[in-house]
Amino acid sequence: METPFYIVYEEKLRRNLDLITKVSSESGAKIIMAFKANALWRTFGIFREYGIESTASSVNEMLLAVEELHCKTHTYCPAYTQRSIQKFMEGSSHITFNSVDQFMKFKPMIDKHNQENDDDKISCGLRINPMCSVIKTDIYNPCCPGSRFGILASDLNELPQGIEGFHFHALCESSSYDLALVLNAMEEQFGKWLPRLKWINMGGGHLITRKGYDLQHLIHLIKDFKRRHPGLEVILEPGSAFCWQTGDLEATVIDVVQNSGIKTAIVDVSFACHMPDCLEMPYMPVISQALCNVDNSKPTYRIGGNSCLSGDYVGDWSFDTPLKPGDRITFEDMNHYTTVKTNMFNGIDHPAIVLKRLDGTIETLREFGYQDYKSRMS
Repeated sequence: METPFYIVYEEKLRRNLDLITKVSSESGAKIIMAFKANALWRTFGIFREYGIESTASSVNEMLLAVEELHCKTHTYCPAYTQRSIQKFMEGSSHITFNSVDQFMKFKPMIDKHNQENDDDKISCGLRINPMCSVIKTDIYNPCCPGSRFGILASDLNELPQGIEGFHFHALCESSSYDLALVLNAMEEQFGKWLPRLKWINMGGGHLITRKGYDLQHLIHLIKDFKRRHPGLEVILEPGSAFCWQTGDLEATVIDVVQNSGIKTAIVDVSFACHMPDCLEMPYMPVISQALCNVDNSKPTYRIGGNSCLSGDYVGDWSFDTPLKPGDRITFEDMNHYTTVKTNMFNGIDHPAIVLKRLDGTIETLREFGYQDYKSRMS
């Protein structure tokens, strides 16, 4: 198949779903999928087989969940408007507010909805901020000083009537031991309110499907929390975990250039357009054809994207043999948080998206062309 294209592997996806549903069953926690990490709705038929529900942080995500995942969402948005809250109410089972002022502003509308829909009530919550996080990259840290996310314990003088849950998010591709630290901080600061609640959403960042993740510790942690707080439903909403290592981005080398002793292999994809987290985090993705470590005695290259952005490159990688135009490059683990963040800067061709089924057949989910670019610009 001609590059570039993202390829998702059904077998790997189901392996993650099997593990996540097993953890949910054994721990008693409800584990739902965050659309901010995966919104490939043409794969949602697989997720529906496992009874997976979702979160939403925009009206579009909520509508996608209703239409394609066939569920109402656990909704959180930093700030709602009169227009958006009305739409969110139509497709949400839970709505979390970022501030008490926002909750009080829209409480009359939700009270009216609940009075008129006895069998379809919305449960309201507040996002809290325990100011405890192990995340080192500030752009992904919702608990850093000055964060706009959540209410500090010192600012929550009284629990407003109508609040049934708390939501906190303090992790990013983290371990169960990181969660334990955050839980301790949360209980110390907000524990007095927990007996009055029906649910607590422990947010995302739980990388349950990563090799070496201590699943038994997570299960024990949640069970122990539930014993301390009987009747309190525990919800997790990981993003990366569902699609961790389930897909790659296939590209081709189209030229090799050299400047100041640095060789750059230019490929038919772009870090800025198609792998933006590599520049934001930043991090170096695994390339299947490259050596595990840089070896300057071997052919070594930066990999450059095919856009006009000077910084559209990441490096260095070493290879057993020199790269040349036509060589295939596989960027591994490019499903979660990748396909949802792509853009069409510079009008660069967007990679197709394909799904490799269990029987080995390749199904093209979507191809992109000029009209996709044009339609976004007007």
